[in-house]
Amino acid sequence: MSTLESGHNHMSLAEATKAFPMSAINSRLPRVPYSVWHLVEHIRLTQKDMLDYMTSTSYEEPPFPAGYWPEKSARATSAQWRQSLAQFHKDVKAVIDLVRDPARDLFAVVPNSGGRHTFFRCCLVIADHNSYHIGELGIGRQVAGLWPKSRRD
Repeated sequence: MSTLESGHNHMSLAEATKAFPMSAINSRLPRVPYSVWHLVEHIRLTQKDMLDYMTSTSYEEPPFPAGYWPEKSARATSAQWRQSLAQFHKDVKAVIDLVRDPARDLFAVVPNSGGRHTFFRCCLVIADHNSYHIGELGIGRQVAGLWPKSRRD
């Protein structure tokens, strides 16, 4: 649970994007083929896909990579940036609510999985994927000099 909530040893997306300069949301991190917003949107899209996989009765897997990343040429407005962050937080809350639901057997097989995956496994994949990319964002922000001065030491 703490990893989904980004506690303990993991940086949260809110922390990784706190006071992020709007002028840099479309900047590409050094030696990376995508922008900061692309990365945030990838985290959001992938989490949303896994949530839908667990909960939708009409789930259809998005095409890869188009369903998991914005177009390389896409640029976000500040409103789109805020929307990506808000939707991420809404969806992670839905995952946490799913985990906390006492009626949910987390070791039951996800109906959309063809008998291959449990809810527990899917939640671990979400936590792992989010942690990996949020860490990438935090390090990328450091390398690009995009943290506030108080955070650079």
